[in-house]
This record gives sequence, C-alpha cells and structure tokens, in this order.
Amino acid sequence: MIKVYTIASGKGGTGKTTVTANLGPLLAQYGKRTCILDADVGMANLGLILGLENLPVTLHEVLGGKARARDAIYDGPLGVKVVPCGLSLQGFQQSNPDRLKDVMTDLVSEFEILIIDAPAGISRDGVIPLTVADGVVLVVNPEISSIVDALKTKILTETVGGHVEGAIINRVTTHNDEFNRAQMEKLLGVRVLGVVPEDPNVRRASASRAPIVVKYPTSEASRAFKRISADIAGIEYQEEVTEGTAREGFVDRLARALFRGKR
Repeated sequence: MIKVYTIASGKGGTGKTTVTANLGPLLAQYGKRTCILDADVGMANLGLILGLENLPVTLHEVLGGKARARDAIYDGPLGVKVVPCGLSLQGFQQSNPDRLKDVMTDLVSEFEILIIDAPAGISRDGVIPLTVADGVVLVVNPEISSIVDALKTKILTETVGGHVEGAIINRVTTHNDEFNRAQMEKLLGVRVLGVVPEDPNVRRASASRAPIVVKYPTSEASRAFKRISADIAGIEYQEEVTEGTAREGFVDRLARALFRGKR
C-alpha cells in the first residue's frame, strides 16, 4: 500500500523543496519505490534542483488535461522517480489543481512512497496536498515567523481533515540540537522527525543541479537527511564513519596502546 507524504511550510524560503529533493532519492536508495511530485504549480522549482527542466510533459500538462500522469514521470537521482512541474505562467493558468487527486490515483499502483512538494503558504492550491496525504511533514526554520506560520499550516491541515506526521527543523545554526528538538516539539505540538543543520554545501549542490545527498554525501546536512529518511522508511540508520572521525579513532587507539598503564 502506498504511503503519501506532503512536505509543507507556512512560508517560502524554509527549504521545503530542498528537503523533498533529498528525502526522495534516499528513500529510493533504501529500496523503497519512491516518487516525488512537485505540486507547487505556480512557483515550481523542484525540477531545477534535480536537473530536470525544459521537459516536454510536466504536471502542468497533466493538470491541464493534455497528458497522463505516467507520461510526466522521469528518472531522478539514486533511482527515485520524479513528476516535475512546469515553469511557465501559461501552463500555470491552464492547470486545474482539482485534478491532483486523479494524478495520485494514477501513481498509486506504481509506488510505495509518494512525496508531494506542496506550495508554501495558505491557498486553495496548497490545501489539496494537505488533504490527500497520509501524513503532512512541516518544514520549519528556528525563527519566530516560521514557527507561527507552521502552526497556521498545522491548524489548517487538521481543519480540512489532514494529519500532521511531524516536523523537520531546517537550517539550524546552534549545536544544541536536543534543546531545539524539545523546544520545537513543545511549540508545534508534533514530533520532530529530525534537525538539519545550516550547511553551505546545500547551495553549492543546488547550483550544480543535484541534491546535497548526491553531491556531498558526507556533509552534515546529508547525514541529517539520511537519518530522517531512514526513520520514514522504518529502518535503522547506521551512522557513517567519515575520514576525520576514523583518523581520530586511530589516534585514540594509538595513544591507549602507547600510554597504557602510565599516569
């Protein structure tokens, strides 16, 4: 049975699309048949991050009744499938968001996990992804405006009959993650699925048209995305040993061998 997650945020700029672009490929790498769908019909940019632009058929054509959903499925990194949305204003004007449920119906039989990148903010286009998902994941920055907007999105989701699965705290600059987690869980009233640190490699990867988990797989943000995706996939994540930590471990072992028994 397919599991549908909608990645949502109360405001733009939280990193919602970046979260989608990284979780999807990792879930596919973990062996889950995964598709990511860019439902941000008016301000789509998921395709840009994944290097999928100027395509003949996108969600715009599907929502406009000119193509089937399966005609808009493309290969993404690490085995994930992608249904990108077009960038043109004309395509946006010709799209009917009410057809999104039909798109999901076409995708249900082919995948185990469907991740929807929803429009930011509270709008008619943004409500539909909240209602069709099994779980809504809020992407929140650790700042008051983002928290307030996320709370509005949570209330809206519950009002229309949706379910908030949890929250991902993105672009965290402090090192005290556990404090942030406890504080956010109390403020938002939902479980924090993970904390993603501020990482300059995110912008570098986007400029290269690739997710950070592909371009810089050992970066701090990549390791955070791997932990979150493993949790979603229901598997135990094994913390990777980087070159730096491996070298440190060797030094520790050498010191114990040389100075064993000495004070």
